[in-house]
Amino acid sequence: MTSNQRDIQVSYDVSNEFFRLWLDENMHYTSASYLTGDETLEQAQLQKCQILYDYAEMDTDKRVLDIGCGWGANLQFLALDKGVKQVEGITLSPAQGDEIKNRNLPGVSARVCDYREFVPEGFYDALISIEMVDHLVSPAQAREGKAVDIYRTYFNKVAEWVKPGKCFGFQAILRNVVPRSRKDLEDLRFTADIIFPGGLNPRIEELIMALHPSWEVLELRTQRECYGRTTGEWLRRLHLHETEIREKWGSQIFEDYDRYLSTCVRAFANHWSSDVQMKLRRV
Repeated sequence: MTSNQRDIQVSYDVSNEFFRLWLDENMHYTSASYLTGDETLEQAQLQKCQILYDYAEMDTDKRVLDIGCGWGANLQFLALDKGVKQVEGITLSPAQGDEIKNRNLPGVSARVCDYREFVPEGFYDALISIEMVDHLVSPAQAREGKAVDIYRTYFNKVAEWVKPGKCFGFQAILRNVVPRSRKDLEDLRFTADIIFPGGLNPRIEELIMALHPSWEVLELRTQRECYGRTTGEWLRRLHLHETEIREKWGSQIFEDYDRYLSTCVRAFANHWSSDVQMKLRRV
């Protein structure tokens, strides 16, 4: 991964309590799926999990791996909401690993490790990954034309963990149009360098090229507006806790995350960014 453990800790180890203040109650840090427009953030996040559960062709007796499992929100959905008996996750964040342990979810285990060093104990019946791929390629590597090869290495690697015919519920943030104003470019660069160092959102055509020869796309849906609404709600909740955040973690943390989330809202509104969900099948 381009984002090493130090980078990941910058992004996710500010404090579990800090993120708990403004994410949904289960701490999903990825785009929710608003299907009617009337859902709460919590409901839309569960709908996201259901879509990926269906894409992975899961059931209660299948063994599943969540690659880049965050604080365990999707692991919790699989174990408690769906009753899946064997649920595993990997993350590079020690703080996220601690949160998963503290949730004490039945049938759930998680490891803090780089996916490149992960060695599974036998084949999985399904894979899920939600916006982890955004940490694989740096801006410099993308400029050098290395992105597709790096993504292909990832897709080929995880394909070794399942047998042919098995499915992968996959979600990624996308970069689309480049803004024209200097202020917008500076805000996007700030988000990449300060909030998520070492990573870059893929372009959809890069992912499609990189999937071959290991995976075929069975279904694909984009949800740009959903991510705009998700980040807008995160920003609203962040502002509700401004005083507490400034007192506990300092004004710089509040101002950095205010700038980052405000930039995200503009990015999805103006088509600079989007989000994709794909149902993939192992060739």
